[in-house]
Amino acid sequence: MQKIVECVPNFSEGRDKKIIDAIFKSAQSVKSAKVFELEFNASHNRMLFTIVGEPEAVMNSVFESIKTATKLIDMNKHVGEHPRIGATDVVPFVPVSGVSMEECVELANKLGKKVGEELGIPVFLYEEAATKPENRNLADVRAGELESLRVKMKTPDYGPDKIHLSAGATVIGARKYLVAYNVNLDTADVQIAKDIAKKIREKDGGLKAVKALGFEVDGFAQVSMNLVDFEVTNFDEAYRAIETEANKLGIKIKSSEIYGMIPLESLVRAVKTTFKADNFKSDQILEKKLWE
Repeated sequence: MQKIVECVPNFSEGRDKKIIDAIFKSAQSVKSAKVFELEFNASHNRMLFTIVGEPEAVMNSVFESIKTATKLIDMNKHVGEHPRIGATDVVPFVPVSGVSMEECVELANKLGKKVGEELGIPVFLYEEAATKPENRNLADVRAGELESLRVKMKTPDYGPDKIHLSAGATVIGARKYLVAYNVNLDTADVQIAKDIAKKIREKDGGLKAVKALGFEVDGFAQVSMNLVDFEVTNFDEAYRAIETEANKLGIKIKSSEIYGMIPLESLVRAVKTTFKADNFKSDQILEKKLWE
């Protein structure tokens, strides 16, 4: 079986199209990796895309994009809604087929060492690759964001013990599939989004495997979520929970968006739970049969 890994690097740039394109094209320069699904947002001032292929090719592709981001993004000038600590903010490796989580952890370490030594950027390992319990949760690593690291630098896993002057720091790790899902409310009151996010996220007693924050995006309040295990809580369940809370306040949902790629089984699960189609399975999807 061919070894296939996915990587979804996130960069702190969502406004300058020239920089966005340059970073994306750098990743595409490694022809043995597939690079697609570029997403960027001006309010978050953030971009991401998906890289898929054999482990070494994916690592080389993401390293090329990190090099370009380091040259072009100046974190001293960065302002955006999304939490961040660096030009290349977070780099997760996800096992797809023929690859174990342990191999993705090895890949995270290999890339972390390379980024630390060759680019002079401090690297923190998170999730399955974490070497310290306090760094397992990405939100804990980014607590206080770059401004906090400038005041009190944590000890990185790789690289120097001080932040890069323009690129800040980077978080690299290995994890399961993550569904990035945003729900936009029909109100400009961002406090409502913050309050709903607090009610539905796991750390405050809400839905399991859900991380959520409230932002203002394009003039509307947004509940922005990372669903870290769609088999525990899927995006349709998160939507309904937000809808319930919003209705209590007389607020309607304006729209929602899946950000980046998601597994087919997440869509299948949504069909099952939304329409009570208990026997529905991915084999019933025509295109899937054609791909096999």
